[in-house]
Amino acid sequence: MKRFVLAVAAVLVAAAAGAQGTTGAVTPGGAAMKIGVINVERLVQESALGKEAFNRVKRLNDQKKDEGEKLQKELRDMEQKLADQGAALAEDKRDALQKSYQEKAIAFKRFQDDATRELETAQKKELSDLERRVFPVINQVGKEKGYTLIFNKFQSGLVYAEDAVDITDDVLKVFNTTVAVPAAAKPADASAAARTGTAGAKPAPAPAPTKKP
Repeated sequence: MKRFVLAVAAVLVAAAAGAQGTTGAVTPGGAAMKIGVINVERLVQESALGKEAFNRVKRLNDQKKDEGEKLQKELRDMEQKLADQGAALAEDKRDALQKSYQEKAIAFKRFQDDATRELETAQKKELSDLERRVFPVINQVGKEKGYTLIFNKFQSGLVYAEDAVDITDDVLKVFNTTVAVPAAAKPADASAAARTGTAGAKPAPAPAPTKKP
């Protein structure tokens, strides 16, 4: 969850930096600037949309993790068979078993690489969707309340801010009551989400190579 939240925070900070070009202590008209801050981690963890995004990626990660553990067990079983029976097998059968093990090990490594890419793609998609939906809300709240600048509370170099300038609750309220409330999923939609749905644990590491008996 922490990796996902930090990734979202980085995306939103970059987006905010690109959208806010005003510098200095006053607005172009000479009026004092009104500055606000947002706790982006709270925005992700407590918003309905952020929770849904995290759960989709987590389901995909759990699926890949289970598949990886199954493949790894098959490799361990073959490795154990080679260790226990290799010396007693005829040379051709031992060579065939060794070749089968090596092919499965290569397939497992390919699975790991593919799973990592798939998880990264899913996470980028979720981050992009979150940015697209939350940034207009930040802009809306900022304009309605007359803010000149809005900063990420913990990732903008800021070391202190009064609680009074924290507008996270305001943004969360608008976000959750407008764009972030997910519709009830239909059975087919739920099935699709499970297939495409957070990054968590990485796929299991490849087993150590087996020495030929």
